[in-house]
Amino acid sequence: HTCRFVIIFYLSYGINQRNKTHTSSTCMPTTRTFTSTTTKMTTTTLTLLFLLLLSSTNAFNNFASLLNPTKTKVPDTTTTPPPPPTITTPIVICPGFFNDEIDYVEPLKQPREIGFVSALERRGFTNISIVNIKRSDWVRVAGGLLDPNFYFNKALPTGGGYGWYIARLKATIDAAYEESGGEKVLVIGHSAGGWLARAAMANGVWNESEGVKTADRVRCLTTVGAIHRPPVDLNSCATKGALAFTDREYPGVFLKEDGISYVTVGGDAVVGINSKLTDKINDDREEADEVYKVRGEGSSAKVAYDSYEIVSGQNGGVTGDGVVPLEWTKLEGARNIVLEGVLHSINEAGTTVATDRWYGSEGVIDRWLPVVLEEAGLVEKKNTGKSGGLFGGFMNDLFKFDS
Repeated sequence: HTCRFVIIFYLSYGINQRNKTHTSSTCMPTTRTFTSTTTKMTTTTLTLLFLLLLSSTNAFNNFASLLNPTKTKVPDTTTTPPPPPTITTPIVICPGFFNDEIDYVEPLKQPREIGFVSALERRGFTNISIVNIKRSDWVRVAGGLLDPNFYFNKALPTGGGYGWYIARLKATIDAAYEESGGEKVLVIGHSAGGWLARAAMANGVWNESEGVKTADRVRCLTTVGAIHRPPVDLNSCATKGALAFTDREYPGVFLKEDGISYVTVGGDAVVGINSKLTDKINDDREEADEVYKVRGEGSSAKVAYDSYEIVSGQNGGVTGDGVVPLEWTKLEGARNIVLEGVLHSINEAGTTVATDRWYGSEGVIDRWLPVVLEEAGLVEKKNTGKSGGLFGGFMNDLFKFDS
């Protein structure tokens, strides 16, 4: 544009000079000739000036645009991550002792997206059931008092204390199986729901009258924070023999040869300490410790110590998820996963203080679910023994494999 301006200026100047020279050299100038020449000059000059103005205007506009550039709209190249693959395999969640099914949907009346079920749904599962257990149902455990075996620590898991739970668990699995069109179920047992699921799976016979095997209904048993063996002193077992019977009659991965896989998940979060003094060993326990202090229980370390002693009969230096000792969550022969910093349930033990680092929390579930998918045969199992392929965000270094 600048070059165009200069060229047009000099052309205009040159033509004017030429017309002046031509007029002055005329031998007999006349008014008509002068007028005609002037008219031509003026017309030419005006034309060139018009072009000059046009060119200058465009140049000015372009120069102005440099001083005040218009922001170019950058196309949005971000893309919404693709949804996870749909997993139609049915899941049945078995609630822990004194838990209600709502605890896995809207824990402590928090929004639904906080719950375990919602976390599973975000990972593609579309068929999730929970054994229909209300908190008030647990009073039925007292039904074991009517069983003579209860007083000799020989109670059966199918007896008066827990038989009602096992019946509901099996009915829930049957319904999930039927609704899925005959696809075997992935069972997830939390806390007491873990050993009760083992008791329901029993010796491999699911429905004797119909000739149905447990392996015809169950694909994989996964337990989180479950108690898998009785305390060292059997007389102190709160189940009065039911847990001991299950562990003795259906030990370890009892039905693995039938095609059922086993995964256990245990938390390593709180070391039990037999002292009500301020806990200086365990991290991030301040809020819970304040609650325990007010109630006279001391600290979460002391609460964990008492719980570990009841569950295992051991004391001193025992670690676990705050309720269940780590070693008691494992099954011989299973894929045993240890998760550092993970707590037992939706709340700090015995309080209404919510936690976002229990087994079913959004930030924890990806630390064990990929292993379950592998063991259940839902994704390809890597030769390394580490997690592979279905969800790219899962990190192998988050896992510790005990066996």
